[in-house]
Parts: sequence; structure tokens; C-alpha cells
Amino acid sequence: MEKKKIIEIIDLKKRFAEKQVLNGVDFTVERGEVFVLLGSNGAGKTTLVKMLTTILPFDDGQVWINGYDLKKESAKVRENISLTGQFAAVDELLTGYENMKMIAELRHVKEKEKVVENLLERFDLQKHSQVLVKNYSGGMRRRLDIAMSFIGDPQVIFLDEPTTGLDPQNRIATWQLIKETATAGRTIFLTTQYLEEAEYLADKVAILHEGKIILNATPQVIKNTYDSQSMAINVLTKSDFYQLSAHLDHRLLSMDEEKLSVTVNVGNAFNDSVDLLDELRQLPITITNFQQRNASLEDIFLKLVQGGV
Repeated sequence: MEKKKIIEIIDLKKRFAEKQVLNGVDFTVERGEVFVLLGSNGAGKTTLVKMLTTILPFDDGQVWINGYDLKKESAKVRENISLTGQFAAVDELLTGYENMKMIAELRHVKEKEKVVENLLERFDLQKHSQVLVKNYSGGMRRRLDIAMSFIGDPQVIFLDEPTTGLDPQNRIATWQLIKETATAGRTIFLTTQYLEEAEYLADKVAILHEGKIILNATPQVIKNTYDSQSMAINVLTKSDFYQLSAHLDHRLLSMDEEKLSVTVNVGNAFNDSVDLLDELRQLPITITNFQQRNASLEDIFLKLVQGGV
């Protein structure tokens, strides 16, 4: 059965002064998907989210959300979405419970008390529910803000780096709620700086780079299409580490100075790895360990963004 598009974007453009932030963005999101948008810092992810949620106007292009034209029917779009931005948007002069209750009333939620209590418990806020939010820690405010996004029946929930700053327990709670919400038929549009989060949650992943979407597919299709391997190489000293990093600068994926480890792309053929190790034997360094593995979504992202497509 063909899935229904809930977000459709055609040739979206946005410029700030001399900088073209978005330069012809095209993609669709299907109902019930967890759609994850990736991109380096400054790539325009938050700008795109702000435009899709009617906070910022766009310069050119067309956008439909749940069948509504974003430019002509922005009020209808707002009725169909919720947003958790990068900074908590909660009322400091209300308690956590009052913040949640207010949103539940605005969204005409049935069984308000039950919904609010359930979410407070899910995000470990129940014992602080009667405390004024101005006395919450940054992490507690973040958890409250995320919980508020799931109140009611928004058709699309926009989450802009929602788990940044959360402890592991609450990151996992957020992941579980995202999965459950999508299973129930609602759509999650998520940006994140955690590649493992994208790999775990996403039905579809898109990469925004230099103003355009350079990749848009399921995590598995991406890994199959860009099938490659990586090798982590450990050396004995910091001097060895710096020399190895400089020698492999053109193919670096990541470096860990503390562990004296460098990770690089290698080809799929076994001979490619053997050739690399033979090449490194010629350097005046001591290799203590090496480990080869299939490329992760993080490896592919770094390769595409650092090296282009």
C-alpha cells in the first residue's frame, strides 16, 4: 500500500544577507515515519525547521504539510504540528504540571490529567511537577519541553536536537516515546548531532550539505549503497599518533588522541587493507593494534560531508 506524503518540499530557498543557506532543498516525508535530518553545524538544519514550523519565512519554493500550503495556510499548518526547539520554551513562572496542563488545554486533549501524569512519569518529572520551572535545572527544563511536544494529537512533531544535554536514561526514554509515537501513525521530524541516534531511530535519513539535500534514503540503503569499511589503528606514542594522522590526512574519518587511535576509510577488498598496512610499515611508527569493520552511518556521513559526493 502506498504511503501518504505528509511533508512535501520543492526547491526551497533561503538567504541571509550574502549567504545562501538553503539552495533548492527537495524531499518528502511519509506519514508515520521518523525522518532524521543530518548536517554539520551551520548547515541550515535549524533554519529549515524554523521555516517548516512557520517561525521563519522562506524566499522561494513550495511546502505542504499534511496537505496544507505552508505559505498560504500557515495557521492550518500550526494546528497540525508541534515543535521542540534547541532551547527549552517553557513558562518559568508556572510549575512543570501547570505548563503541561496548559498545553493539554490548548490542544483540547481528552483525559488531560492522565496524559499529563503519564508524560511527567515518562520523563522523570513527577516528583518535581509542583515546583516552579524557574527552579528547574537545564536538563529538567529540556525534558519538560520535550514532554510538552507529545501532548495532544499533532500530526507532525518537530524535534530539533531534542536529546542534547540529556543523561542516558532520559535519552533512551525519549527514543522509546519517539518510536511509540511513530508506530501510532504520527510523524517525527528530527534533527540530531548524534549519529547513533539517527541510526537507531530513523526510517529515513537525509543529509543537508552546502544548501542542498545530498542524500535521502533509509539507513540500510545508505549503508548498502556506500558499502565501505573502516580501520581503526592504534599507535604507541603521541609522536606516532601525530605522524600517522598527518600521513593519512586525506582519508581520515576520526582521531582520538587520548586513545592514540586513528580511523580511516579502506576499500572493501581485503587487499586494500593489506596494502594500507604495508604502506604504514614504512613509517617510523609503532602500530600496537588495528581493527577493521563495516562502515557505520557516522562513517558515511563524515565521508560525504568532508569529501563531498
